[in-house]
Amino acid sequence: MTNRPRSSLARIRPALTRTRIRVGLGVVVLLSTAVVAAAASGGLSTASKEAVPEAPPTENHTVVTESGRAGTITAYQPDGEVLYYNNSRTKYFDVDPVEGDPLTVEYTATDTIHTDGPNCGDPPCARNVIERVDLETGAVEVVYERYDHKETAAEWHDVDRIDERHVLVADIVADQVFIVDTETEVVEWLWDAQSEFPLESGHSFPNDWTHINDVEYIEDGRMEGRIMVSVRNQNRVVFLDREEGLLENWTLGGENDTDVLNEQHNPDFIPESRGGPAVLVADSENGQIKEFQREDGEWNRSWLWEDERIQWPRDADRLPNGNTLITDTHGNRVMAVNESGDIVWTVESTLPYEAERLETGAESVSGQSARELGLESRTVTEDDGGTGEFGIDPFAFLGGIVESILPHRIYNALIFVAPVWVGETAAAAIAVGLLSGLTWVGLEIRWTLRDAGIRFRLPVSRERE
Repeated sequence: MTNRPRSSLARIRPALTRTRIRVGLGVVVLLSTAVVAAAASGGLSTASKEAVPEAPPTENHTVVTESGRAGTITAYQPDGEVLYYNNSRTKYFDVDPVEGDPLTVEYTATDTIHTDGPNCGDPPCARNVIERVDLETGAVEVVYERYDHKETAAEWHDVDRIDERHVLVADIVADQVFIVDTETEVVEWLWDAQSEFPLESGHSFPNDWTHINDVEYIEDGRMEGRIMVSVRNQNRVVFLDREEGLLENWTLGGENDTDVLNEQHNPDFIPESRGGPAVLVADSENGQIKEFQREDGEWNRSWLWEDERIQWPRDADRLPNGNTLITDTHGNRVMAVNESGDIVWTVESTLPYEAERLETGAESVSGQSARELGLESRTVTEDDGGTGEFGIDPFAFLGGIVESILPHRIYNALIFVAPVWVGETAAAAIAVGLLSGLTWVGLEIRWTLRDAGIRFRLPVSRERE
């Protein structure tokens, strides 16, 4: 008689425990689904001019380019209204003001080609183009273009104008940097990364081996005429002399020094005349903006900026007023940070690649070094530990869960190829929902087998020491 109540209780307790687990996992899955549904129905997308949010007022015009899932170029007036918008290209990358006409800009863009074209016998291929647009009239002029034989890793992310006829091109397709006369289309100088880096370095050769994503023609001081190059997949910013080649002792970073640079984008050179030599760079995979000062023949980090939301930054420009304009691709925003490290201007964007403040010159051409300005570094741990202004920050909380499961680089890659409405929060919700659902399915299978009297035991060795 005494055994029967115990047997009933033994059956009731597991049932209650299973019910609680089911309810808990069900709630997590439903919440995750709600977050994803909200993102899909009302998430940020700038696929049309009407969908572009206005920017806060500022003293200058601002141009933002987007690449990846939504290729756009948008120009904001000082009052924040949209002056110009175009989404006719597949991807937009570097953008610079045209000297002497601040409301005309030059940019690089890439189109995916699904028909035959020069060097494109087996589509899909890529058409890389340098274009000039008058932001007031919308008139577009093709400066130079080239068709390339493949679609993946086939872009020009950056060009730098040398004079009225010559531009410097960062060529991801062929792992090269070259200077071309845009009138004759003759390549007058070329540097090939194979001349300096072993094929075992970087990514798997020849598939996106170096990913050269930025070039800068230096026109100041003793570095006059030299060329700075971002060799992303080797985690290096290098300097070239057009006659001598790579200046080894000027190299910033190293392939295995990922704490220094980890797949960086858009370094800007700040010359001695403005407190340098210094390099301001978006350290993308480390999720930080950094500046390095040249001291006694070495590069030393002189400034670092991050907050709890930053995710894969890809551009940083030092402005004449001491602010730093930052493009945070997977944080879905462009922002200006003042000398105290506070965000003083921000506009939401789907997948921003680069931003330019017109009337201030190209990139960081008019900005001073962090050392000259006396900038203090800002990190999350020194700030608020990732809690944000209003308590727990959903970006930091959900993003932290996902990044504890997936490596940072894979997490960024998944967001980059996901649908346009998938931002950091939606990606985290998808991952948490999937993990919870798989856990639930696994538990149900285990419980069913156990109720059927089937148990799995790990094999135990009968051998004794």
